[in-house]
Amino acid sequence: MQPVGTPRLNNSLNPFEDLLMKTFVKYCLSLAVATTMATNALAADIVDTAVQAGKFKTLAAALEATDLVKVLKGKGPFTVFAPTDDAFAALPDGTVETLLKPENKAKLAGILTYHVVAGRVPADQVVNLKGATTVNGQRVDIKVDGSTVMVDGAKVVATDIETDNGIIHVIDSVILPADKTIPQTASDAGSFTTLLAAAKAAGLAETLGTDGPFTVFAPTDEAFGKLPAGTIESLLKPENKQQLADILKYHVVSGRVYSDDAVSAKSAKTLLGSSIRVNVRDTGAFINDAKLVKTDLDASNGVIHVIDSVLMPPPKKADARKVLNDAIAHGAPLFNAGHHAACADLYEQTIAQLMASTSEPGMKHQMETVLTSARHQHCPTERAWTLRRGMDRMYAQMTSSY
Repeated sequence: MQPVGTPRLNNSLNPFEDLLMKTFVKYCLSLAVATTMATNALAADIVDTAVQAGKFKTLAAALEATDLVKVLKGKGPFTVFAPTDDAFAALPDGTVETLLKPENKAKLAGILTYHVVAGRVPADQVVNLKGATTVNGQRVDIKVDGSTVMVDGAKVVATDIETDNGIIHVIDSVILPADKTIPQTASDAGSFTTLLAAAKAAGLAETLGTDGPFTVFAPTDEAFGKLPAGTIESLLKPENKQQLADILKYHVVSGRVYSDDAVSAKSAKTLLGSSIRVNVRDTGAFINDAKLVKTDLDASNGVIHVIDSVLMPPPKKADARKVLNDAIAHGAPLFNAGHHAACADLYEQTIAQLMASTSEPGMKHQMETVLTSARHQHCPTERAWTLRRGMDRMYAQMTSSY
C-alpha cells in the first residue's frame, strides 16, 4: 500500500477522479470565456457597443457618412441619446436617404451632434436637468413626468448603457436641431417686424444670418411701440444709420448664452462693446430694465431671448452732451420758423433716449421730471421751452461733472 501523502508515480485516475477533473476543466474554460467576453464588452466604445446591440444600424451608417465614427471612438467621455432603427424609420419617407447623400453631410452631422452631450451624464443626473447643451451647440430640453423622461419630445426607453468612453441612453425618436437662422426664426415668430426692419436698415440683418453664433435680446414690436412718438421713424432715416446700428448691437452678445448662464454671469459684453446687466427681481429676470418675457429660443446660429423694452446703450458724458447739442442745433431753427410742436417732439425724443440709456439715478430723475412737466403742457410753445430749459440744465450738469 502506498503511504498516505505519497504522490502517485503514474497518471492513471479512477473513474470518479477522471469525471471530477473533466468537470473542473470545463468550468475553468467557461469562466475564462465569460471573463474575456465581459472584459471585451467593458472595453467597447460607444460606436462598437451600438453596432453590437444590432438595433442602431442606421445610426452607425449615419456616423460613418459624416466621419463622426472617429470622434465617438475617441477618448470622450460622451453621453449619446441614441435613436433606434425604428426611430429613424419613423421619419418621413426618403428623409434618411436624403440625409445620407454627400451634399447633405454637414446637415446630417448637425443632427447627429445634437444627440451628443460632452461628458458622462448618467440617468440619475439627467432627471435633475431641464436642458443640456449638445456638441452641436444647441440645447435639448429635458422633461420628467414620473418615470417618463423626454428629451426634446423623444422618450427615453433605456438608460445607462456603459461604454469605455461614455454612456448611451436609448430614445424612441430622432430629435432635430433648429435649422433656421436668427432673422428667419424672428420672422417666423411674427412679433419682431420692427426689429427686423431696423436690422435691415442698419445693415445688421446679413450679419445676424451668418454662422455666428450670437445671442440676441430681442425687443418685440410692442417694446418698440413704447418708445416716444417718432423715435422709430427718426432712427430708420439713412442719416441715423450709425445710431441705429449702435442701439441694435447693444442687444447682441457673441456666442450662445442661455438664460441660466446669463443669470449666473450677471453681465455680458455686447457687440457694441458696452455691457448689459442681468439681474433677478421678485417680478422676474431683467436685462438692464427690460424684462425677459421668453428665453432660450434656439436658432441654427444662436439663441434668442425676448424682452419687453428696447435697450438704449449708455452714452459717455461727452457723447450725451453732443446729443443735447445736436438736438438744440436742429430744434432751434424749427422753433424760430414757428414749428414749435416739431421742436418740442424732437427735444422730448432726445431726453427720452438719454434717460433710457443713463445709469446715473440723479440724472435719470431730472430727465423724468422734465418730461413729466412738459407732457402736462398743452401749448406747444410752452412744452418746447420747458424741455429746452431742462436740456440746458442737463448740459450744465454734465459739463461740471465731466
